[in-house]
Amino acid sequence: MTTTIDPAEIAKFEAMATEWWDPHGKFKPLHMLNPCRLDYITSQIAAEFDRDLTQPQPFKGLRILDIGCGGGLLSEPMARLGAQVVGADAAERNIPVAQIHAEQSGLSIDYRHTSAEDLAAAGEQFDAVLNMEVVEHVSDPLAFLTACHQLLKPGGLMLCSTLNRNAKSFAMAIVGAEYIMRWLPKGTHEWQKFITPDELYALLRRAGLTPVDRKGMVFNPITWSWSLSARDLSVNYVTASTRPAGTVPIAERTRTRP
Repeated sequence: MTTTIDPAEIAKFEAMATEWWDPHGKFKPLHMLNPCRLDYITSQIAAEFDRDLTQPQPFKGLRILDIGCGGGLLSEPMARLGAQVVGADAAERNIPVAQIHAEQSGLSIDYRHTSAEDLAAAGEQFDAVLNMEVVEHVSDPLAFLTACHQLLKPGGLMLCSTLNRNAKSFAMAIVGAEYIMRWLPKGTHEWQKFITPDELYALLRRAGLTPVDRKGMVFNPITWSWSLSARDLSVNYVTASTRPAGTVPIAERTRTRP
């Protein structure tokens, strides 16, 4: 079974596993970003599946995969909204951290130490896949996104966020976040692995998905908060794509040719 897991990337997150739920620790940037991410995720899922977010448990009946779930920062809100959640991570040490926090929070979440490829090989399928800040850490983005396509039911929705690759993202995500602000350990990100929005759209299409939306996530140093932007995708950005019925990824068609 082929895998897109990068052992060096996994080791980085294994070393930080116990700090997932410390809002002032090594994952402080994600805690700050989380409300903005959740705003996008919940609005896109609600629109795609015609759910009313003002109702209790609006995602009831939906099966959602949080791939690269870490400590569960996105899995737990999805469970609170009524979804049946599977949280998967290739970093084994993340799973017990996530399980303990979910139990303490009174939430039932199916956390697993596994990969997108293994889940796809097992025939697992979901209404929605949350693929947030993962694609820049894998060894083969196209193979990873193809596995995510296989994990979606026809008509399913994937939300995928990553970092743009340009001088500004290097200055802010590498120099600023890792060296100046020290929000993240040095070496957490590799700038050459960042993906431009056009590159990600092309990869999503090659994986058999149909991109339907993209937004920037912009940090305001004055208000010390994040917000969504329709125009500024220069550093952090998030996309929505769907799996149309009856599609076969280009990568999969290529592999099956005689």
